[in-house]
Amino acid sequence: MWRNIASTFLTLLLFVLIVAAGMLAWGRAQYSGAGPAQVAQCVQVARGASLSAVSKTLKEQGAISNSYIFRAGADAAGKARDLKFGSYLVPPGASMEDIVAVITAGGPSTCGTEVIYRVGVRADSVVLRDINPETGVYEERVKYDPVTEQPHDAVLRAENQPDARLRVVVAEGVTSWQVAEGLKRANFLSGEIDTVPPEGMLAPDSYEVQKGADREAILADMEKRQQAILQAAWESRPFGLPYQTPEEALIMASIVEKETGIAEERADVASVFVNRLEQGMRLQTDPTVIYGVTEGKGVLDRGLRRSELDRKTDWNTYQIDGLPKTPIANPGKAAIEAALNPAATEYLYFVADGSGGHQFSRTLEEHNAAVARWRQIEADQSAPQPPTGG
Repeated sequence: MWRNIASTFLTLLLFVLIVAAGMLAWGRAQYSGAGPAQVAQCVQVARGASLSAVSKTLKEQGAISNSYIFRAGADAAGKARDLKFGSYLVPPGASMEDIVAVITAGGPSTCGTEVIYRVGVRADSVVLRDINPETGVYEERVKYDPVTEQPHDAVLRAENQPDARLRVVVAEGVTSWQVAEGLKRANFLSGEIDTVPPEGMLAPDSYEVQKGADREAILADMEKRQQAILQAAWESRPFGLPYQTPEEALIMASIVEKETGIAEERADVASVFVNRLEQGMRLQTDPTVIYGVTEGKGVLDRGLRRSELDRKTDWNTYQIDGLPKTPIANPGKAAIEAALNPAATEYLYFVADGSGGHQFSRTLEEHNAAVARWRQIEADQSAPQPPTGG
């Protein structure tokens, strides 16, 4: 009798194990297989949300077929406690495994409502946009100039949404004064700015912030990023550059940033100024004169006057030897890298070429010819155009 009981028990145990193995295989297939969503979905993870709450929301949205398998798979992968706050775009048919990877990886939000305060060289802007889940493309709803226009009601409402993404975007080439003024106008931030940070020491970048974030804390983050970029570029620089300190390289980078917005030209522009320094020539670059006039507090919306070119300031490189006293703007990473990795050229001059770029020259004779061509282009562009037939 005991032998029959043992045999029956073993048979039942084997059956249970087979069923369990089958269920485990089925669960794994469900976890890694294509999901039920027919269109892209914006998955939102609230700050401090539990995996249980997120799985329930995903099931309600139709992004997953089974919330238990979703939680079990995340737990088995060791990611159950790795949820990252944000809004994430999940493509159609994404598996539970794919979704877990997205919501635990972190990084910038990729969908939902977004309010962006952009600090630009010539103007600031506030933009409200939403992502279209079907196309995965952000669509702009509102845009206005915070200097000349009142805040838009839709933007103010969006700023108060708990799941809205708030960002500050700083353009390459803005001054520290412009950044500080921009942050003061960003309604979703708080706190005073007692001191404008040193010129050049703020990293142009995109900064995701929280509602009510402290303005000076954001500036400190910008300084930390710029210092890290500068230090990394300084440590990997080639031998023989005419800079004694990273700060001097930053000054050069700011000049490169203001002289060209074309990525392919940065290293050549840097080479011109490095060659000039090495030969004891003055840099003679207009952006440094402009900074001496404005001291970074706004844009000079006119040409330079002869009196300004002739007036000696700490930045006017027509009147002083070597580098200016300080950077003249906040250079981006590419400009910093160009200043510390200039192209190997014999260029000493450059001038606009009429196509948005510059013509580089090795001799004054070549440069004068390039200047003559540019002046002819300017004359042709300003000449009255004949009427067209219609």
